[in-house]
Amino acid sequence: MSIDAVPARSVDYNRVFAQAIDRLHEEGRYRVFIDILRNKGQFPNARCFAGHNGPKPITVWCSNDYLAMGQHPAVIAAMEEALHDVGAGSGGTRNIGGNTHYHIDLENELADLHDKEAALLFTSGYVSNEATLSTLARILPGCIIFSDELNHASMIAGIRHSGCEKRVFRHNDLAHLEELLAAEDPAVPKLIAFESVYSMDGDVAPIHAICDLADRYNALTYLDEVHAVGMYGARGGGISERDDAASRLTIVEGTLGKAFGVMGGYIAADRTVIDVIRSYAPGFIFTTSLSPVLVAGALASVRHLKASPTEREGQQAAAATLKALFADAGLPVMDTTTHIVPLMVGDPVKAKRISDILLREYGVYVQPINYPTVPRGTERLRFTPGPAHDTAMMHELTAALVEIWGRLELRKAA
Repeated sequence: MSIDAVPARSVDYNRVFAQAIDRLHEEGRYRVFIDILRNKGQFPNARCFAGHNGPKPITVWCSNDYLAMGQHPAVIAAMEEALHDVGAGSGGTRNIGGNTHYHIDLENELADLHDKEAALLFTSGYVSNEATLSTLARILPGCIIFSDELNHASMIAGIRHSGCEKRVFRHNDLAHLEELLAAEDPAVPKLIAFESVYSMDGDVAPIHAICDLADRYNALTYLDEVHAVGMYGARGGGISERDDAASRLTIVEGTLGKAFGVMGGYIAADRTVIDVIRSYAPGFIFTTSLSPVLVAGALASVRHLKASPTEREGQQAAAATLKALFADAGLPVMDTTTHIVPLMVGDPVKAKRISDILLREYGVYVQPINYPTVPRGTERLRFTPGPAHDTAMMHELTAALVEIWGRLELRKAA
């Protein structure tokens, strides 16, 4: 039979794509992005456009703008001033036209915040993790990265893209980490990558103990502080500042899009490490730099939070109040020592249904957290109360959840 006689088999691409989406629906973890607009100066109040003839007023309970700095007058004023001073965009990569004075000033402020010699800006926290971890491991021949099992997807991506060997240690398990470190050749470069605040469980890493192991086994350390910068420490330097551990860390990574309320990511370290990442990381070199408008806003936010503990104190008080209200009502609130307030559901379909009822009937916006963000069977609602969430809002939220728990016959806390 000639080649021409063989019937061609074509791929039904649309069918493959549709099946992939169908699987997510069947598992109850299809992601729906809620169409909202925040009301300037009135956070957590916002407007929701999903499923309504007109915008419906809602209260946002799941924002990572933890301190409402995205609404702060000083931040908005700085962004408006920059917009009218230099225009909208940066004009290019940092190497070609995009290295503005705003960028230099912010990097200096961030280096000072973390007691480091230098800092480097990226377009997001995801990019800073992926670019830095992948580049470091490529620069260090034979490097092995030791990664906490609950590290963020961006850290996992960076480790994977580095092509180096990795060892995953059980979450915050120092004995397991030491066992893995001790099993390797002492002459092999090693890097321990971990987070300070784990955003889904709300627990904290033992930074000093991990640094002790790093010292013992001659390993570098990489700490992701994205859910802690601005939030902890006398000046908002994160858990590493609060615990007086910043000087022991090789690299501190953070974000400008959560507590600082704007956008972007960064690393802080000694000048040589920063220069290596600046010179070798494709995720830094080949992308347009952050708009100076965004950088100006972030700069104003960092400077404000360095001097003001008010927002941090208000946020911590709000988190403590909401945890107590949930616990007193018998709701299955997870025990955390941080600002994260997770409510365990344990089923993706039920988590989505609770979220839908809250939005539709109570004007409460909180997204369900499902696999792969958390392990299967641990699906939850993740609340992030801030200084602008008042006690009346918290009581109304708690009452709504109690009603829904009863309506759906869900299990309460033991």
